[in-house]
Amino acid sequence: METAREKVMDELREVTASTEALIAASAGQSGEKVQQLRIRAEDSLREARLRLLEAGVRLEGKVRRRARAVDDFVHDSPWPALGIAASAAFLIGYILGRR
Repeated sequence: METAREKVMDELREVTASTEALIAASAGQSGEKVQQLRIRAEDSLREARLRLLEAGVRLEGKVRRRARAVDDFVHDSPWPALGIAASAAFLIGYILGRR
């Protein structure tokens, strides 16, 4: 199940790809309006790429923090962590065994 944020990111990637295709297709066209549209599209594309990059950096930071928190929990409380892992393994085995 995709989250709303993932859907927005996917849509932004699609818009970026479409804009790149539009810019490439209009490369041979001339005229002032076409040139203005190309410039605006290139600016929008640059901005979209920056936003995607920033979102990726933020996501990477969140993942690293959560992984560090899990690592700290396992080191601070190894027995409860082992119990949780064993319970999860048992539950998964039970569910898969019923199929």
